[in-house]
This record gives sequence, structure tokens and C-alpha cells, in this order.
Amino acid sequence: MSNQARHRITELTNEIRDHQFKYYVLDTPTITDAQFDALLKELQALEAKHPELLEPDSPSLGVGGGFATTFEQHDHIEKMMSLDNVFDIEELGAWFDRVEKESPNPKYLCELKVDGLAINLLYENGQLTRALTRGNGVTGEDVTLNVKTIKGLPHTLSGKKVPSLIEIRGEVFLPVAAFNQLNEELEEAGKQLFANPRNCAAGSLRQKDPRITASRALSVVVHGVGTSEGISFSSQSDAYTQLNSLGMPTSERFKVCGTRAEVEGFIAHYNEHRHDVEHEIDGVVIKVDDVAEQKKLGFTSRAPKWAIAYKYPPEEVTTKLLDIKVSVGRTGRVTPFAFMEPVKVAGSTVTNATLHNQEEIERKGVLIGDTVIIRKAGDVIPEVLGPVLSQRTGKERAFIMPTNCPECASELRAITEGDVDIRCPNTRSCPAQLRERIYYIGSRAALDIDVLGLEAAIALLTDQIITDESDLFDLTTESLIRSEFFTKKDGSTGKNTEKLLAALEVAKTRPLWRIIVALSIRHVGPTAAQSLANNFGSMDAIAKADVGELSDIDGLGETIAQSIVEWFAIDWHRNIIAKWQKAGVIMQAQTVAQLPQTLADLTFVVTGGLESFTRDSIAATITAHGGKAVASVSKKTDYVLVGSDPGSKLAKAQELGVTIIDEARFLELLAGRG
Repeated sequence: MSNQARHRITELTNEIRDHQFKYYVLDTPTITDAQFDALLKELQALEAKHPELLEPDSPSLGVGGGFATTFEQHDHIEKMMSLDNVFDIEELGAWFDRVEKESPNPKYLCELKVDGLAINLLYENGQLTRALTRGNGVTGEDVTLNVKTIKGLPHTLSGKKVPSLIEIRGEVFLPVAAFNQLNEELEEAGKQLFANPRNCAAGSLRQKDPRITASRALSVVVHGVGTSEGISFSSQSDAYTQLNSLGMPTSERFKVCGTRAEVEGFIAHYNEHRHDVEHEIDGVVIKVDDVAEQKKLGFTSRAPKWAIAYKYPPEEVTTKLLDIKVSVGRTGRVTPFAFMEPVKVAGSTVTNATLHNQEEIERKGVLIGDTVIIRKAGDVIPEVLGPVLSQRTGKERAFIMPTNCPECASELRAITEGDVDIRCPNTRSCPAQLRERIYYIGSRAALDIDVLGLEAAIALLTDQIITDESDLFDLTTESLIRSEFFTKKDGSTGKNTEKLLAALEVAKTRPLWRIIVALSIRHVGPTAAQSLANNFGSMDAIAKADVGELSDIDGLGETIAQSIVEWFAIDWHRNIIAKWQKAGVIMQAQTVAQLPQTLADLTFVVTGGLESFTRDSIAATITAHGGKAVASVSKKTDYVLVGSDPGSKLAKAQELGVTIIDEARFLELLAGRG
């Protein structure tokens, strides 16, 4: 009986800890409080009956919320090797020669080299038991709790044939869009920015409090296997197919090539399109596909002989800094930017680059007239890294921050003591702030309103169709056709008018947290907005809350709370809320139950790009309407939704005979026309 009790106590302990983690860290409980209490009560009863089995760290002895990452060091079961690098086609050709001398006519698997943080995931009997950083290749740091917060990474492997043990290697990364959004929030809050998505991913994964990691939109892609028991692979591509069937997030962007020319074509394609990918890449990894040939080729002391990394050139260039100007943002922050001689970097020609603030300019030692080094990665605004001191002539001059707003002439000042940023206090009528706020409302970060870009925002204000954002949802065909932007040459209604009015109707139904984001309350980004929506449930309740009530919300704090209270204290701000509400904008948090469950009990896999949805929003839409969005195709999948440039999931669906649908058919199902 003692062995049975020991086994059951272990089961209960693991199950309770998992539910505590989901509740306290992920904020996504999967059982009711009553069900959790029943598990805890059973554990307490067993421990009382068998006190010799009571462990000092039993969940029955604590409150449950104290999850912390300690970064203990553990050895990898199988060493994590590095990759050797080549930097041009000639060096790659020499590697081909070495490989083909030992293994004639091999097939090569090409995949993107994700610029992230290497991770080793240990699954035992299908359960994720440990996640380690690479470390020195032999020993890594335990970041299991933090890794478990990453959406899309299974805690339990799925499928019919789950290996008894497997080490899965991958890369943790932060998508470029999420990096931009996070840095924007940090900059707005006057905090230090992350230098690049890789540094941000590493910093996020090395947080002692996994709740901080959970607040960052980390992702992971797997690309290799260490030790394994109960599973075998004939090739690298076979490994990816099997890992995908186990529920692991494998990349869709790989290709098995039969010739050197195909490999070089893959490299050239992604060199040209590297910024079309959602994450940063710094090259392409080429692997011999066949596992038997991999074993034949073997390893050096640090790297496999059967794999190589082709590294793209660094994306840093030099140009002449002609002037330093300032721009005014939607919350009044005045930001210096470099105006430069046009230069091509990261596939596009740029003339402007951010300099953040006066303090940053001084720290970097940049003078007007300098030859400067700039960097641009993905969609990130180009950044000035510093001057080329050897190119100075003595004619360079220092930048002096203006004392008045360049657009409305208001006197600039720091809003709070010690703030490194200065702001234009004319929040209501400064043309720059108005323009930027309206443009932001239409952006994907806020209400994602089609047509409402920068040009539309300028047209609405210049042609006096609206006075501020409070008028936005009162727009009509009659008011819009007063502007050339919204009409055809003959003066009749243009497509922009129809599209904008239709998009505004959709925007009225956006979740409450997005409405909050659209208000441009200082310091309130998506994370804070979601906390507000979840805790208060309506705009009216938020408006009535005091600093104490707001600062008690996890993740807000006194600075954000004070900013919210100050915003709602201004009458014209409250007028925005009132007019939007009168126009039909939903100001309450919506529950899943309020949405038609048209996709109930249906399982979807999505591959390729969609016109109406982002990767995140399509999964959220499926779930909100009762369906299930999963990563891998199986016989249990009801539909595979295929967009542009689909990956290997399409072939898998065809192989299994799963129903394949396009976006138009999905919208029919969503509308209940099944």
C-alpha cells in the first residue's frame, strides 16, 4: 500500500503544481476551484495517513504562488554542439567538397538560422521535465518554468507513439512585431530599450519571476534532436515530420535540396526576403538530410561535419548625418531623429533613424555632420549606433534640443521630475499629436482599421472632417466625400470611403483592451490594457477606479495607475469615451460565451498567410467561436486552412486526406454557413 500511496502522492503533487503554475503564472486555469480543492484535499489526506511520505516542498505546505526560476545548472544528456560558419559561396563550396568526398550525391536540408537563444527540451514519457540553455554545450541553466510560459510549446507530447525519452533542440525567439511593441512601451515609460530581439528573448528567458517571461510574446521553433529512446529518424526531414506529429513547433520554412544550385537558390531567396519572416534570421543552416550519412560524416570536437551555417553579411552601413530634427508623438513625447544622406540597408533606402532623446545623443557622442554607423533589422526603425571618429573634419557641431514644439510652438517640458523625455503639453490640439493618435487608432497595435493610415489621418484633419478622435465613429459617406482622399476624380464615392466605414463598424466590436490601447493613455500598452479589461470588465468601472484600486492590479503599479486617473480626469478625454459609446463602440469586456459558437468541436490547422487575420488573431478567432487551433496536422484535424505561401502542413493534409479550405470558406464557416 505504501508504494501505491507514494505513486499517487507523486501524481497528485505533479498535477497540483501544474494547475498552480497555470493559475498563478499563465493566468489560464483549466479546472474549477472546486476540482483543485478536491485534488489538494486528497493529497493532504494521503500525507496525513503516510507522514513518512510528506516532502518538505509539498504543495500542501504552501500557498501555491511562489514560482521562481533559480537557474540551477544541469548537464545535457547529449552534448549540444555548435555550428561552423561560412560567409560566402566559395567557402560553402569547399564544405560541399568535403561532404561529398565522404558521401557522394547527398540530399541537403536547408532551413533558416533563427537569431534567438538555443534551448534543450527534455521530455520523459511525453512530459516536459526540464529545459536547459545551451551553456557551454555540456552544462546549461535550468529555465524550465520560464520555457513553460511560451505559447505553442506543449507541456505534454501528443500522438500515438510518444517516445519514452527525447531531448529536443530549438531556438527561443521574440517576433519582430512583438519586439517593436515592447520597445515602444519601454520607450514611452522612459525605460531602457532592448538592443535587438535576440537580447530581448535572452533577457526575457532569464527572469527569476516566470510571470514576467509570460508577459513577453516569446516563441520557439525546434530543429534537432539529442538523445532519444523509443523513436528513430531516417532523415532530418523525417525528424521534423515526426516532431510535428508530436505537437512540437517545427518550421515550415525548410527545403530538401538535391543539388548545390538548389541550396544556393534557397540562400539567395531568403537573403532577399529575410525581412518577410516574422523573426530575425542571420543566415541559413544546411544539413545533410540522411541520418546514416550524418553518422558517417561524424563530428569535430565542437561541431557536426554534416552541417554548416551560411551567415549573411551584417546589416550595418555608414552614411553622412546631415541634421538632427525632432518629431512629436501621439502622447506628446519629443523624439530626436537623424536626417541622413540616403543609404540602402536591410533591403530598403533610409534617410531617417531614431536617436531616442538628448541623453542618448550625448551618450553616443553623435554630432551633426558626422559619418555615422546605422543598423536596421526587420521592421525596426533604423538606429544610429555611433560616429566614425576617424572621419571627423572639425566642422561637426552639437545638437541642441528645441525649447518649443515644432508644430504648435508650445513650450516643451518634462512632465515628471527626472524624466529624460520632454513633451509638448498641448495634448488636445497639437497637430502632430492629433495626427499620430488617429493614425495609431487605425494601426494593428490598436483597432486595426483598414484605410485609416497616416495619409487618411492627415486628410481627415486637414479637410476638417473631424476635429479629434472623438468624431471618428461618427463618420459618414456625406462627410468623407468632402475630401479628395476619399473620392474619385469625378467626385463620386471612392473605395476608400466604403472600406473605411465598413472597417469602423468592425472596430466597434473589438475587445475592450484594444479600445483602451486606442485611447493613447500614457504608459498603457497592450499588457496593461488587458489587465485593466480582465479586472474591471468595463470602461465605466476603470474610469471610476482610484489610484489605490488600479495600482493593486498585478502588472500595473502606481505610475501607470496615476496616469490612468489623470487621463480620465480630463473632460475632453471623457467626451471621447461618451461619443464612441453613443456611436456603438462596445465598452464592456466580451466573454467567449457572447460570441456565436459556429466552430464548436472543430479542429483547425492554419498554414500560410491570410488576408483578414494575423497568426495570433486567427487562433484567437477560432478559439473564441468554439473551435480548437492546433499546430500539427493529424487524422483528427477537421480542416486545414491554407493561405498564401503554405508550408509542409499542406502536404501532410493531402497525405492524410484532411479537408483543405481557403480563407473564403473559413469565413463562411465562421458566419455559420457550414
